[in-house]
Amino acid sequence: MSHDKVILITGASSGIGAATAKLAVEGGYRVALAARRTDKLDALVASLGEERALALSCDVTSAEDQHRVVAQTLSRFGRLDGLFANAGMGGTPGGFSGADTEVWKSMILTNVYGVGLSIQAALPALRESHGHVLLTGSAAGRTTIAGSMYSATKWAVTGIGHNLREELRGSGIRVTLIEPGMVDTPFFDSPPEQALEEQDIANAVIYALSQPERVDVNEILIRPTPPRDDA
Repeated sequence: MSHDKVILITGASSGIGAATAKLAVEGGYRVALAARRTDKLDALVASLGEERALALSCDVTSAEDQHRVVAQTLSRFGRLDGLFANAGMGGTPGGFSGADTEVWKSMILTNVYGVGLSIQAALPALRESHGHVLLTGSAAGRTTIAGSMYSATKWAVTGIGHNLREELRGSGIRVTLIEPGMVDTPFFDSPPEQALEEQDIANAVIYALSQPERVDVNEILIRPTPPRDDA
């Protein structure tokens, strides 16, 4: 990786975002880290080194916040080469029959609208750098899950990725959907029995970023290995 490239990561305070930030800095990137929880961001920046990392407070459902974050990134680092739109949230039980509709609203705004805002805010800078957009989709956005509005939001992210790629055809900007199965992160109250680790997803992000310009990794679908029959 180039030692002067810059990537902006949303949802960077923990889980996949934080793990990706660590690997990116190890690989030579400078990172702009956006999240609501700035206390965790500040601790992460301290561990990564303030010369290579920047903490940014951001509500991804706010267009104003998203444009400010991009402007602060450019002011600090002078360029933007990648956007990892990773911020997201889960739902509550009950399915379409009885889930909390206020949670639906927050989830749709975060998982779908927020992704669109991140893309729109970052695109002018990414056009200049012929950069890279990476989106955290989900295996849940590739299959049917009974009653899951969360799955529906991730289907939307899948659509955003494919449609954005067509919009940007010929621009030099690459678009990659990162689609994890179950990952053991703070997203869940208790660790899933069979799950990937956040590092596994971070590895996939860095793989896509590190490919030569001629290679556009469209999708990486990652699921846990099923348990062995003899285990």
